[in-house]
Amino acid sequence: MLEAGITYLDPDAILYTHLHPDHTADLVPTFFTCKYGDLPREKDLLCVGGPGFKSFFEKLRKLYGSWIEPQSYNLTVKEISKDSLLFRDLKINSKPMAHISGSMGYRIEFKDEKSIGISGDTDYCQNIVELADEVDLLVLECSFPDGKKVEGHLTPSWAGRIGLESRCKRLLLIHLYPVCDQFDIVDQCKQVYQGEVILGEDLMRIKI
Repeated sequence: MLEAGITYLDPDAILYTHLHPDHTADLVPTFFTCKYGDLPREKDLLCVGGPGFKSFFEKLRKLYGSWIEPQSYNLTVKEISKDSLLFRDLKINSKPMAHISGSMGYRIEFKDEKSIGISGDTDYCQNIVELADEVDLLVLECSFPDGKKVEGHLTPSWAGRIGLESRCKRLLLIHLYPVCDQFDIVDQCKQVYQGEVILGEDLMRIKI
């Protein structure tokens, strides 16, 4: 975040897709940093997750106590519901994903009618196709190359199918396991989806 020019004071909302450690390990350090004595966070923070997220947070609170309790800012921990979440000028919709219990994907719509779809970890499912319907940018996990499919995750061809069926305008592939370095992931995806395919990299910025 610091390399990208973002500090712990900047985010207004954090959306969590599921509770696997590689997706939640930053939560405790974030709360701990917000208590930094010389420059504590003061503006409100919203943290959102799927079913079970509030219970997960309460367990962290019991474990770490005052080390993560907000003192100088208001923290709201919320489980996403079937209704749209309206946050400032954003409209956030969500649907369950085909991964573990409580996994959620998100569709974020801006006031200028631009939109982003985010899968989190998922296998192919109709819910992500519906969430991503004609979005300007679809961010999909793509953990393994074609021929090395693992249940609960996508390959380039499956990601391409979601891109094709959702008619998204651009497709960004992330969550790439090291084995993906041995293959042309973009080419595999383009065998199914003919639109623009972007391979995710650290510190990448994409204009919507």
